[in-house]
Amino acid sequence: MKTIIVGGGIVGLSAAWALKRAGADVSVVEQGALPNPLGTSVDQHRLIRYPYGAQRGYLRMVREAYHGWERLWGDLKMRFYAETGTLVLSGAGDSWAKECVVALAAEEIEHLAFDAEAVTGRWPMLVGDGLEDAYYCPSGGLLFAEAIIAALSSHLRERGVPLLTGKAVAALDAEAGTLRLADGNGLRADRILVAAGPWTGQLLPDLAPVSRPSRQTIVYLQPPAEFTAAWHAAPMLLEIGATKGFYLVPPRVTRDGMRTGLKIGDHRFGPTADPGGDREPSAAEIDAILDNARHRIAGLEGYRILQGKTCFYDVEPEERFQFRRLGARGFALCGTSGHGFKFGPVLGEKIAAVLQEKEDFDAAARWAAGHVIPDHIIDVPAAASDSSG
Repeated sequence: MKTIIVGGGIVGLSAAWALKRAGADVSVVEQGALPNPLGTSVDQHRLIRYPYGAQRGYLRMVREAYHGWERLWGDLKMRFYAETGTLVLSGAGDSWAKECVVALAAEEIEHLAFDAEAVTGRWPMLVGDGLEDAYYCPSGGLLFAEAIIAALSSHLRERGVPLLTGKAVAALDAEAGTLRLADGNGLRADRILVAAGPWTGQLLPDLAPVSRPSRQTIVYLQPPAEFTAAWHAAPMLLEIGATKGFYLVPPRVTRDGMRTGLKIGDHRFGPTADPGGDREPSAAEIDAILDNARHRIAGLEGYRILQGKTCFYDVEPEERFQFRRLGARGFALCGTSGHGFKFGPVLGEKIAAVLQEKEDFDAAARWAAGHVIPDHIIDVPAAASDSSG
């Protein structure tokens, strides 16, 4: 049975990895290069962490995700990961941190409660004013996204998986199992998986309501010298509020010399736009990101802006992943809404099992949407705390 995957981001490449691991015939069609600099999966890093608000299904999926990454590290012979821990904060009137801690306690995920004085005492670059809730999890860390996509692409090539880059798909017939490329050539397969991220709605208009392309801005900063060492030892920071909120990724130097920067972004979704259009962030977009964090980062005006970037999420209104069947031969995974990268390998394995008719599609779709809370608990592997790159 031959499978063609449309899209070379983390989901598409992970599905190809899982299918090839199972001995299947698979190829990947990608409109750009690999890694594609316009892809959602491509930046210095993405986060994996247990705090998920009240979404218990996704919290439990993180346990499975750690195991999936361990299997991938084993095949790649390298680990592109650094453990940082996770600091969850909430200001007045915001409930996200409280929702997190209820779920963390129920799932027996280690966490500690801090007050404002303890937060600023341990992390002096933060401001405690207005802080109502603070919880720290020793678990959680950075997945070095661009390096992962590059290494996974190389691994697939070495294993004989055709990666057809620079090949945009113009049309898809899921009943017949055919693709028409923009260059006029055609491809045929027994199964087609669309994992095109924010381009999904352009290729499959029926899925546009659950795959809205959302323009997101991120900003890389150089902290003042007095706080550089503190940031290099800091955890990732999540302050997700109803009106103001941000996430912060601390800088790291890994054991193999990989250096990553201090990054700030906003989890809230941005305007709908063409993911193939202008990617240069405006000064107003950069200022808006920084304004969200000024109340929490001491002396933010003294930080130097190194770079502003944009990426695109494919947004589902409830932020639940959508695994859809398309006709007789097609499937799509979309609507990952900015939090799909952490689940890449385990999503790929689940999709591969369905495509090979080893697992039930409906059950897999419910699981991907975070609706199913399994009866069993999978222990987090001890190796997950290894911070090697």
